[in-house]
Amino acid sequence: MSAAVTWLGHSTVVVDLDGERVVTDPVLRRRVVHLFRDRAAAVPQGASGVLLSHLHYDHLDVPSLRAFARDLPVAVPRGGAGLLKGFADVREVEPGETIELGGLRIDAVEADHDGRRHPGGARGPALGYVLRGSHSVYFAGDTDLFAGMAAFAPLDVALLPVAGWGSKVGPGHLDPQRAAAALALLRPRVAVPIHWGTYSVGRRNEGSTAPAEAFVRAAAQLAPEVRVEILPVSGTLALD
Repeated sequence: MSAAVTWLGHSTVVVDLDGERVVTDPVLRRRVVHLFRDRAAAVPQGASGVLLSHLHYDHLDVPSLRAFARDLPVAVPRGGAGLLKGFADVREVEPGETIELGGLRIDAVEADHDGRRHPGGARGPALGYVLRGSHSVYFAGDTDLFAGMAAFAPLDVALLPVAGWGSKVGPGHLDPQRAAAALALLRPRVAVPIHWGTYSVGRRNEGSTAPAEAFVRAAAQLAPEVRVEILPVSGTLALD
């Protein structure tokens, strides 16, 4: 059965695996709060489920979610269900819990990131997810480097953030160097950099490949056995 990942920009990835189509952190609009992208992303068709890594506006965007069927299973960090009014199958999870979706096992895992909704909104842990079927795919969400990543290894694919929407990222995030260091813990066959070159503050940012290229260079030094694939927005990588 065919398997593939398609990057729609920022942290939005469509994972096609074992007959299921899982969408991560769907943020599709041209403008989200103070962030802009050059063009809106197309709504993925035929989704089987949605995975939300944390409650920040650039990861849990309610208007983007309204483009999906309301009976679709939606996984959200525990404490975030109140943001998803109108959805019939909301599954609150925390690290260590598992969701079954068709033939897939989806493990909610730790992330080192402040996942609260600001200002003064819902609270919930930031999560990553490991999808396990005929292939294993790790979606990191937003996270910093932490030793517990080694528990997710080995993997077929790691979807790793390497930048953000500003000129630099602070604690709780991966930059190209820290993302490359994560590869040594995760031991994936293939890594795909995400969370780069899409949204920015008041200026066009889409298409800047500098963070992804820096990740390639760092990965060649720190994890040379890992193949890195840079995808354009809407680009697809078939999994072998």
